[in-house]
Amino acid sequence: MRSFVYAMERLWRTVKDEDIYLQGDEDLWSLKKGVMQYFRFYHQDRFHQSHDYETPNMRYESFNTKYATAS
Repeated sequence: MRSFVYAMERLWRTVKDEDIYLQGDEDLWSLKKGVMQYFRFYHQDRFHQSHDYETPNMRYESFNTKYATAS
C-alpha cells in the first residue's frame, strides 16, 4: 500500500511541476482541459526512467504483445 501511495504522490507532484504551475490557468475549465492534455502527453509521449525510457503506452503494448503470443 505504501508504494502505491508514494507513486500517486509522485505522480501529482510531477503534474503540478510540469503542467499546473507552468500554465497558470485562470479558471477551472482551463485547468481541467490542461490536466487532461498533460495526462495524454504523460502516457503517450513522455519517456519514463522507471520504464527503461519507454512511454507507459509503449510498455503496455509490449506487455500485451508478450503475453498474447504466450497463450
